[in-house]
Amino acid sequence: MPAQVRALRPGRLISLLPPREQPPTPSGIPASLHHRVEIDDITEARPDHILPERTHVAALIDFLLDWADERYLLVHCYAGISRSMAAALIAMAASSPGRELEIARTLRARAPHAHPNRRMVALADELLGCGGRLVQAREAMGGSEPLSEGPLVHLPRCLRAVAPQPITKATSLLPSRSRK
Repeated sequence: MPAQVRALRPGRLISLLPPREQPPTPSGIPASLHHRVEIDDITEARPDHILPERTHVAALIDFLLDWADERYLLVHCYAGISRSMAAALIAMAASSPGRELEIARTLRARAPHAHPNRRMVALADELLGCGGRLVQAREAMGGSEPLSEGPLVHLPRCLRAVAPQPITKATSLLPSRSRK
């Protein structure tokens, strides 16, 4: 990730790793623009692991929706296959509502190794009000090319053929007792 930050000079950074693996914020990125999602790459609860929860995905969506500039957003996890690919799918879905299947096809074409984390996608589907379309699109991607580590993938922020409709902040969709 540090080499990619130096090469791309992104405006924002998302790290999807458990607390023990979180990297320091690289120079050139303000700490406020480095969003940390402290989760493990799991889809069901396991002892000593952090399961992606609704609050994690809501905060991720809020960070994505607050992304106003045109500079790169760099998203990383450990291998670039599951959590980061889920975040990429979620980012494009948040920017291009109603185009989930086309988004998933774009992701598959550019990242044959992508295997987006099912739990993160299901939570985002609910938070974004996709009505199951994002989950169905993820499943329609089919199997992935087996790799131990995925390469850097450049994806569009949104699919521009149709102007995206605004989506409210995901935290506004959480029950009030969950907001902090």
